[in-house]
Amino acid sequence: MIVNFFNMNLNFKDNKALIRVDFNVPLDKEYKITDDTRIREAIPTIRHILDQGGAVILMSHLGRPLEKLNSDGSINREKFTLQHLVKHLKKKLKAKVHFADDCVGKQAVKKAAALKPGEVLLLENTRFYQEEEKGDEAFAQKLAALGDIYVNDAFGTAHRAHASTTIVARFFDKQHKTFGFLMEREIENATRAMKEPAKPVTCVTGGSKVSDKIMLLEKFLDYADNILIGGAMAYTFFQAKKGAVGNSLVEPDKLKIAKEFLKKAKAAGVKVVLPKDSVCGDKFAADAATQVCPSNQIPDGWMGLDIGPAAARAFAGVIRKSHTVIWNGPMGVFEMEAFANGTRVVAKACAAATKKGAFTMVGGGDSVAAVNQMKLSKKVSFVSTGGGAMLEFLEGKELPGIKAITE
Repeated sequence: MIVNFFNMNLNFKDNKALIRVDFNVPLDKEYKITDDTRIREAIPTIRHILDQGGAVILMSHLGRPLEKLNSDGSINREKFTLQHLVKHLKKKLKAKVHFADDCVGKQAVKKAAALKPGEVLLLENTRFYQEEEKGDEAFAQKLAALGDIYVNDAFGTAHRAHASTTIVARFFDKQHKTFGFLMEREIENATRAMKEPAKPVTCVTGGSKVSDKIMLLEKFLDYADNILIGGAMAYTFFQAKKGAVGNSLVEPDKLKIAKEFLKKAKAAGVKVVLPKDSVCGDKFAADAATQVCPSNQIPDGWMGLDIGPAAARAFAGVIRKSHTVIWNGPMGVFEMEAFANGTRVVAKACAAATKKGAFTMVGGGDSVAAVNQMKLSKKVSFVSTGGGAMLEFLEGKELPGIKAITE
């Protein structure tokens, strides 16, 4: 079992812990944090080390700065600097937080060397360096030289073989590398949902594309009793069944895959529930004209943008009767109020199932955002901080960031 490798009993006193966190938080136009969930989730690990008399050096990325350069080709440091997080981090940790404007340069080395027990050093955005995403070994070795113990507490990037998430672990032996508490919770909860689920198990999936979720759907066949499919991806299934879907988003090249999946589900005895009706819009916009249509009879010029009221009731009914619920992906374009009801109903049903004793896990950026928006994150069993990482873990893939600690 993976849990044998959690080793937060390491002696951090007078040691410097190099921690990979996921502080890729949303910022507004004034660079104020609009959702600090990822920071809050990392606090217990950081606090544990500081309370033991250790010092902490934090590594994280923020956005994709090398894909959004200034017009002159330079990095937009003002937009992507982690310096925006220092004040908030000080407040949350109630500790002295220093900032280095580089990761492996003179300032980082100097400030890391001067760091005292109980203090924190936040390094600049790791993705300011091409070497990060390339998984460059020399860059990772320089990062490793800053600390005595490596702690990976960034589940959201565990599926990336980047320098600070995976390669850096090579420079620490098993007695000097470990997962943090957040990683522990993520892995234990996902493993529980997959390996030891209380029956009946309902897997709810949404989002726009079948191609993004087909591996997850096929993995669900191993342990699910019910699979509820919402979001735009549902219309590829309806078209595969010769339904009329109007202008709804469809992947024509995935019709065969959708049809084969439905056959596999039937053979496996897994009930697949598609939305009976849809809230349709005449355009993809918040001010679109709307009407409710049967999901397989959507008129030309209209597109399905949310599951309809009958579908929402049916989905909620299945969820409430379940003992394990795994939810990944919204039911519609929930950012637009006209198309938010399906996602809202599913979130409330998950909370109701939890109250009755079910284990409910929500993963994936949009579904997590919806649960947070509705203030229901404390009313489900577990909310994952990882989008792509949780998806790949549930698909049964080995994540490089996890393997680097356990091997």
